[in-house]
Amino acid sequence: MKLFISALVFSAGLKSVLGHGSHGSGSDEARPEDWALWHLEEEHHISNFDPSSFFTLHDFNNDGAWTEDEIRRTYGLDDASLKDTSDQAKSEGVKEVMSIFDPDSTGQITRPQFLKHIKDGKKLPDLGLGPGHHGDMEYEYEIHHFEKFHGPDTTEEDLIHPEDIEHFKMHDMLEDEQERIAIEQSQSIVEANIPLKFKKQQ
Repeated sequence: MKLFISALVFSAGLKSVLGHGSHGSGSDEARPEDWALWHLEEEHHISNFDPSSFFTLHDFNNDGAWTEDEIRRTYGLDDASLKDTSDQAKSEGVKEVMSIFDPDSTGQITRPQFLKHIKDGKKLPDLGLGPGHHGDMEYEYEIHHFEKFHGPDTTEEDLIHPEDIEHFKMHDMLEDEQERIAIEQSQSIVEANIPLKFKKQQ
């Protein structure tokens, strides 16, 4: 765990030296009206971009088109922070984006389509579901908590916020699960996997 904390501290220090940008909390007070700009500032710490770069950054499989799954990911619709949001609301959000940028209902938004619609004044809509958290556990913890509340001099003893405790508890759970899997894989027969009907009844 100390190596992990050292990496986080180094990363935070490096980002502050490089003028990484705003570390806002995502509150509505000072956020941009344009959802794409809000997303890039909040989730990627980017404030200067062009539509082509935005498209490329969110073309997760690099095939030149956004699918509904990529739109879900861009908007962070599968993130734990939206677990209480209904699937219907999420689906309607994806449909709203598709209706703007894929008016012919092809099922995807190509780069040329996206750029044409942006040039025509269209924007990615704010679905009212936040800035679009789509990083993994480490990334989200680092940009939304560690960078904001900790610095290059942070020690393990300083990591006492509820978010820190929850984050490292998750690490411990993942490590325990990896150990359990390693033990099971080293066994020729895993008794826990044998259905009850095949076990000798005593």
